Amino acid sequence: MFSAHEGRGRRRFGRTAVSVVAVAAGAASLFLAAPAQAGTPQPPVLHPAAHSGAPSGAELRARVAGALAADSGPSSTTRSAEPTPPGTGGTTHKVTPQIIGGTTTTISSAPWMAQLWYDDPSGDSFFCGGTVVSPSKILTAAHCVAGYDWAANGAIVTGTDQLPTSNADGTANLHGGTVTGVWRQWNNPSYNTPKFDNDVAVLTLDTPVTAKPLPITTAGDSASYVTGTNGTVYGWGRTSSGSQDISQTLKKATLPVVSNSACSAVYGPTFVAGHMVCAGPPASGTDAGTTATCNGDSGGPLVIGGKIVGVVSWGVEDCVEQGTYSVFSRVGAYVGAINPRLDDANLSLDSRADLMAVTSGGAAYEYDSTGSAFAPKAAMGDFSGLNLFRQTDFNRDDYQDLIVRTTSGQLYALDGNTGDAVLIGPGWNSMASIIAPGDITGDGLPDVVATDSSGNSWTYPGNGKGTLGSRIKIGGGWNTYNGQIYGKGDLTGDGRPDIIARDSSGTLWLYKGTGSASAPWAARTKIGPGWNAYNAFAAVGDITGDGKADLVARDSSGNLWLYKGTGSASGPFAAKVKIGPGWNAYKYFG
Repeated sequence: MFSAHEGRGRRRFGRTAVSVVAVAAGAASLFLAAPAQAGTPQPPVLHPAAHSGAPSGAELRARVAGALAADSGPSSTTRSAEPTPPGTGGTTHKVTPQIIGGTTTTISSAPWMAQLWYDDPSGDSFFCGGTVVSPSKILTAAHCVAGYDWAANGAIVTGTDQLPTSNADGTANLHGGTVTGVWRQWNNPSYNTPKFDNDVAVLTLDTPVTAKPLPITTAGDSASYVTGTNGTVYGWGRTSSGSQDISQTLKKATLPVVSNSACSAVYGPTFVAGHMVCAGPPASGTDAGTTATCNGDSGGPLVIGGKIVGVVSWGVEDCVEQGTYSVFSRVGAYVGAINPRLDDANLSLDSRADLMAVTSGGAAYEYDSTGSAFAPKAAMGDFSGLNLFRQTDFNRDDYQDLIVRTTSGQLYALDGNTGDAVLIGPGWNSMASIIAPGDITGDGLPDVVATDSSGNSWTYPGNGKGTLGSRIKIGGGWNTYNGQIYGKGDLTGDGRPDIIARDSSGTLWLYKGTGSASAPWAARTKIGPGWNAYNAFAAVGDITGDGKADLVARDSSGNLWLYKGTGSASGPFAAKVKIGPGWNAYKYFG
């Protein structure tokens, strides 16, 4: 018998006229792309709406304490209950967190480990593991998330290898850990409850944590899944098939990857090759000689080569049945779906990319995506004196920021959380195009790509602090596109950001991302001709909310069109859909 292992209100850009602020020269982090310009026109200060709705620390600790108290089991050390998958009609199974056959480890060796505590007053209380994959994102299993309200009832603990214990007054002792609330949740929309297929999910925290993130693998990673490759699994799951007791401390175990054929021979059609991966020596039938994940390890990572390649998903009841293996969701198969959730900050805070439109006079408006169109515009304020706008979560705090350029060439990062304006540097009017496609260097931080008037293209690595590192030359010849280069997000479904470029004949080309800072683009492939019918483009990310990057284009009559992303390199855009007329009122899009 199979068993699964186991809003905050956000600030946004202001709606009223914005003011200006002096930026102290000493506070700006500069990268001199060209000689400095005389004078420093000041960018507007964005005034986000007041933060509200986040649970207090005391409330979060109470949730942890409630989960502990609700799951007192046969032993005083029992700590968790596995979630009952919604819709299964099953009963809640008491489980505890540990790894059978594992050894004790420390949080310093696995700083990205997270504890997921859930306490619903109606009766659902359970524990899952998870992995910090960016400062505000936890990768876990869909069966720990789907059907549950984590914002209302969940609490995430990071920074400790000890599970909480109950104090005499009923509060939770976190043993040095940090407790954080959940703002929003996403589980793979194709998650299949009976088979635990597509069992991946992402929780967005209401406050970024300081725990060092663990990178996720790439879609092209095949080496990690070669039979016999050793991986390390971490968790607080059961240590014995005959006991629900746990040790208070984080465990790890080494498990070799098992071939798909061997796993299918054991589990039959329940094992979905390509979506799942098995690991471990075959279980012995008893605790002795078995190394395996068990109940309570759900959502935790299988780590190979310093990256998460698997998420603990399911196994046999009591975890030691002879000849069986631990089963993980194969992260490489879901990179295209997971990565957009790691970079889904947006103006309206709903996980769908929104459009910014600015008139020639500087009046800026926000058009929030409804998934298939845009809601009525909302005024953002006066952005006069600026001639470029790019949206990105530049400092990785889960608030959408803006990269803007003044008419005299200063590039600024406008913090969507604090409203601060940070000078990146002067001289950027020498650039024919500036885009923020996402993380092209593979470090989890958004980068900038710029092409100068001579046709040289450069990577400017983001440092996660709202500024840029030293540029890296990509190459020349890009002036064939006359600055018509765009991109934000993944167009091909491999988890890497891609870009498009239009040449003077109106042909559109796709440059697929490679993950290399110095050579970020593969050889171009032709999308098709006829794109000179448009006089403006905007690539702001996933407008429709399906995890694929989209494109909007304006024709000479002022009609705006949506090109929905397909996730296919051979045809990255579906047939165009008309959004509406009247968009020739705007000079800039971003």
